[in-house]
This record gives sequence, structure tokens and C-alpha cells, in this order.
Amino acid sequence: MRILFFTFICLAYQPLMAQTSASSLGEGNRLYREQQYDKAEAVYEKLIQQQPSGEKAKFNRANAQHKQGKQEEAMKGYTEIAESSKDPLRKAAALYNKGVVLTKDKKLEESIAAYKAALRLNPVDTAARENLQKALLELKKKNPPKKEEKKDQQKKPQKKQQQPKMSQKEAEQRLKLLSQKEKEVNQRLQKEKSKTGGGQAKDW
Repeated sequence: MRILFFTFICLAYQPLMAQTSASSLGEGNRLYREQQYDKAEAVYEKLIQQQPSGEKAKFNRANAQHKQGKQEEAMKGYTEIAESSKDPLRKAAALYNKGVVLTKDKKLEESIAAYKAALRLNPVDTAARENLQKALLELKKKNPPKKEEKKDQQKKPQKKQQQPKMSQKEAEQRLKLLSQKEKEVNQRLQKEKSKTGGGQAKDW
């Protein structure tokens, strides 16, 4: 919002071709500063009819439309200036304002593209850079990365599959050890029986 008003003021101080146009633009600017956006839009509209190629009036009209919540009309005005203007700074300002409108409409990817285009034309625009960073952060929050989550999900089942394999091996080893011990015990018992022979009758 700050850049919309700032750009508006800058345009108001630029020289115009005729005094009548200057007075009309000044009147529109005064109404805009007084927050009479509908009346300011009407003044800019008349000025555009008199001078269809007047970019200043078109830009300011788009600002007034934006303030009234007429986002579609404002977007058309900013897009027209961004595509037709030969002034790189004015094109950058229109692209930036377009990015502001798109950000408010939660169209983050489009707003990011608009801010980047504005910075290519005016690399020293700190406001455009800041808004670009904010839009990128909002987009990351809205669409968190999913690749890491998928990798974690793939690793977890692999670990679960590996654990039963190890336990089976351990179980087999333990069974083998138990069977060997049983064999040793049986062998000892058989040897003891063979040594004692009929010794069981002594208990009587």
C-alpha cells in the first residue's frame, strides 16, 4: 500500500505537456490524497479521454480503483502500463503495484513473478525486494516441501523390514545352540546310565 501512494506522489510532480492537463491531474491527486477515490477516478477518466496516451492519468486511475477495491480494473490498468510504457521505472512501478494486488488476492506465484519483473527493471527497489521475500515465505508456508517427508516415510518401513530379518537369524542361532546343548545333555545322561548299570536297586 505504501508504494502505491509513493508512486502516485512521484507522478504528480512530473511535468505535463499542457497546463490544463496539469491542473486536471493535480485536481485528481488532491482528491486522492483526501481519500475521495471515486471522484479522483472520475477526474483521471476525463483526462484519459482527452489524452488517451497519458500514462500518468492511467496509472493514477488504477491506484484510485485499487483503493476502492476494484481490483480487476486496477489490474488491467497496471498490466497495460507494464506492457506499453517505454519508461522502465514506470513499468517497474506498475509491475510492483500489480504484485501488491495479486498478493492480497492470495495469488502468490503470480505476485512473485510480478515482483521479480519489477526488480529486473529497477534492481534498487527495496520495497519490491522485501515484498518478494514475504511472498516467497508465504508460499513456502502454504506449500511445504514434500520430498523430505516422502524420504522419511520410505526409510521407516525399510527399518521395520530389516528388524524382523535380524530377529529370525538370531532365533535360528539360538535354536541351534539349544539343540546342541540338548544333545550334549542327552549324551551325558546316556554315559551316566551306562556307567551305573543296575545301580537303581540300591535304593530299595
